[in-house]
Amino acid sequence: MKFKEILRYVLPVLVVFMVLSCSDVQVSKMATPTESLVNEKDWSQWRGPERTGLSKETGLIKVWPTGGPKLVWSAQSLGEGYGSAAISGNRVLVQGTRKNRSVLFCLNKDDGSIYWVADLGDRLEHGRGHGPRGTPTIDGDRIYALTENGDLASIQSMDGKVLWQRNILKEFNGNNPNWLISESPLVDDHRLIVSPGGEKAGVVALEKESGKTLWTTKELSDQASYSSSVIADVQGIRSLMTFTSKAAVGISVENGKLLWRYEPVANRTANVTTPIFYQDKVFYSSAYGTGCALLQLKATNGSIEAKEIYFNRDMMNHHGGIVLVNGYLYGFSNSVLTCMEFNTGKVMWKDRSVGKGSITYADGHLYLFSEKNVVGLVEANPEGYKEKGRFEVEDQEWPTWAHPVINDGQLYIRNQEMLYCYNLISS
Repeated sequence: MKFKEILRYVLPVLVVFMVLSCSDVQVSKMATPTESLVNEKDWSQWRGPERTGLSKETGLIKVWPTGGPKLVWSAQSLGEGYGSAAISGNRVLVQGTRKNRSVLFCLNKDDGSIYWVADLGDRLEHGRGHGPRGTPTIDGDRIYALTENGDLASIQSMDGKVLWQRNILKEFNGNNPNWLISESPLVDDHRLIVSPGGEKAGVVALEKESGKTLWTTKELSDQASYSSSVIADVQGIRSLMTFTSKAAVGISVENGKLLWRYEPVANRTANVTTPIFYQDKVFYSSAYGTGCALLQLKATNGSIEAKEIYFNRDMMNHHGGIVLVNGYLYGFSNSVLTCMEFNTGKVMWKDRSVGKGSITYADGHLYLFSEKNVVGLVEANPEGYKEKGRFEVEDQEWPTWAHPVINDGQLYIRNQEMLYCYNLISS
């Protein structure tokens, strides 16, 4: 056999051997996935591709049979955690624990088997549930994950190798919030943005390739709360919107300058809900007796003025998020599912539904997951509440706080060590 022919067969084997031998993570016996990550149909981060909780999926079943849609597979042994799944290609990424470590699992989308597990740092215990709270962010051939202990990592998607890592609490002098870090990292162009809550470093931007610090918020030193950020262009100014422990804020993505600060909508206990931006307006909501506010944003002299349109207590969202569908907001105001007109704050209807929980939207319907193990399907209709089915998942002793995920005709429900995948396509 000629040398070139020998090389053609031997070289691929050598490459695989080198990758596995250099990896610092546990790799399963399954073949490593090879296709590139992220396309428009992927649920690549917290609350989906645009962080809105909205899926573009269509053709989903409109009424569930008794017992819910068909279970495709279930994965167990994910340890502890409250984070949701991120999905791209044939991979499902979810944070969890193994023994005393906080880890990232990469699962096979076809059957839930494990491709690899990446060790990210120490696992923390808490009286309201142990382990990580965040959702990983997929960006090209990298995955970014933030643990409950502040360990932020860039992970190679091919094999789970950790490429760089920083502890944002230690390096930016932040304090871990009472119920532990719950933020999901945000990627914007070359930047990776997180909220350490440190002195003059309430929010920071890192270079996503290297982890090097690009800017910190010199005018913002608020301790972090539990919210994850969104980004939008506001009349030519690229702006980051989030909650701190004290205020709803807007920050320039280019340099970390504080653009606006609005305190009435923030409580002093836990600000969790991701803001909603639409048509130069931003909506914030928090619980603990506080409420919601819609702010009109206007660019002026390189900064942004935020003017209150309304403030009310009809939407006090705790942890389950809110979705905006055709001009109407849907979310749990404490334990009551509420429909509210976005522009006016007018309440259209309220219903106790499945009980206080989280929400995702797809194909004309709200997918609900109560903190007491009930999954529900409700029509997204401002004229009234119309339930189309419900079922329960096995109780794992802790509240069910992970948000539902919809991808490629399938529904993913995470409950601590369990991840369930259901078929939403009519047979």
